[in-house]
Amino acid sequence: MKMIEYYHELEEPELLTLQDEEGVENVVELLAQMDVDGKSYVAATPHLDDPTQALGEDAELIVLVSEEEDGEEFLASIDDDDEYEKIGNLFLEKLMGYYEGEDEAEEE
Repeated sequence: MKMIEYYHELEEPELLTLQDEEGVENVVELLAQMDVDGKSYVAATPHLDDPTQALGEDAELIVLVSEEEDGEEFLASIDDDDEYEKIGNLFLEKLMGYYEGEDEAEEE
């Protein structure tokens, strides 16, 4: 069962600072959270001061998985290409429907 929660239903954007392997910090805006097959995933996009810059087909979608280590929860990149493609496509489908006004009453 796929449950999805959209962060854009909040009044203020949900921002998160991610640190990559080289220690570079990037601010992202959380778009949605979805549970699939017992795992929790998050979709985000780079945060831009001018939201109109995020519009368009070349907008970057970042998909992360929630993991737990030593009792602490953190977001990690998805290393498996098939898993990344599957979850990324699910997010794209749900987000496109959401932004096009096709708010689904029932989840698949």
